[in-house]
Amino acid sequence: MSSSNLVNGGRILVDQLVAEGADCAFGVPGESYLAVLDALHDTPELTYYLCRQEGGAAMMADAYGKMTGRPGLCFVTRAPGATSASAGVHIAFQDSTPVILFIGQVGRGMMEREAFQEVDYRRMYGEMAKWVAQIDDAARIPEFVSRAYHTATSGRPGPVVLALPEDMLSGAVPMPNLAKRYHASAGYPDPRHMAELQQRLQRARRPLIIVGGGGWSAEAKADLEAFAEATKLPVAASFRCQDYFDNDHCCYVGQVGIGIDPKLAGRVRDSDLLILLGARFGEMTSSGYSLMKIPNPDQPLVHVYPGAEELGRVYRPELAIQAGSAGRRPGI
Repeated sequence: MSSSNLVNGGRILVDQLVAEGADCAFGVPGESYLAVLDALHDTPELTYYLCRQEGGAAMMADAYGKMTGRPGLCFVTRAPGATSASAGVHIAFQDSTPVILFIGQVGRGMMEREAFQEVDYRRMYGEMAKWVAQIDDAARIPEFVSRAYHTATSGRPGPVVLALPEDMLSGAVPMPNLAKRYHASAGYPDPRHMAELQQRLQRARRPLIIVGGGGWSAEAKADLEAFAEATKLPVAASFRCQDYFDNDHCCYVGQVGIGIDPKLAGRVRDSDLLILLGARFGEMTSSGYSLMKIPNPDQPLVHVYPGAEELGRVYRPELAIQAGSAGRRPGI
C-alpha cells in the first residue's frame, strides 16, 4: 500500500472528533500526544484552547459540557497531567456532566515495566468516570470515540477517559471509516407513572420540587418554570444548580445545599411530597444526609432520574421514574 494512503492516529482522532461535531477542546500540551497537536494545528474547525494547568482545563471542559449538553473535550499528558486533571473529572462525575478526557500514554512496547510516568488509567480513574479505556490500535479510534460520546451523554451523563499510547498516535495506518455523528439516548417516563405523579400532586398540601442533575437545557428550564407557576409548586435548586430555575421566579424558594436556610430545611423535612427532579440527594444537598431518613424517608419521595442505578441507591422512593431531565439537548 502506498504511504500516501496512510495516516497517523493523531489525524484519525481529530477527524473523528470533527465528525462528532466537536468545535473546541481544552488542554495543556505534552510530548506524549504531539501527533494530536499537529493534527489540531491543521484543523481550523476544531479550536484548541491552551491552558496553564490541567485541572483548569478539565474544569473548562466540564463548564462546556454543562452549557451545551455536548461532551467537553480535554487533552492532557501522562501521569502529572492526568493527576492534575482528576479534579475536573471528579467534578464532572459528581455533577453528571458529559466530558471526555484524552491522556497521552507511554508507548505500548514499554508498558508494564514502570516506564517514565507510566500509570494504569483504568485503575486510577476507575471510580470517577463512567468508562475508562486505552486505544491500542489506531484503526479502532472511531469505534472508541463513538462509544465515548454515547457513554458520556446517555443515561446519567458523566466523564469518560481514554488513554492514548504515544506510538499508537504517531504510527501510520490505513484511514479507517469514521463513525457517524452520535445521538444520545433519552429516557421517557411510563405514562402510568406520570398519572400516579399527577394524583400525588393533587393530594399534596406541602409539596416541594428539588431540581438538579446533568443534561439540562434552556427549554427544560422554561418548561419547569411554566409548570411551577401554573401549579403554584415551590421549586428549590440542589447544590451547584441554582441556574436551573429563575431565582427571581415567584415559585423559587432557594438552594438546598451548603448553608441551607433553616426554614427551607424545615420545608424539606415537613414536605408531604418531595420530588427530586434530575437531582441526586447527595451529601451537600441533603445537609450531610440529615434531611431524610435512610433508606426509608418520612417524606413521600418521588425520584425522577435518567440512570436506573441511582434510583433507590440511598433513599427508597415511593415512586421511581427513570427519565431524562432536559428533553431536547442543544446540538443533539
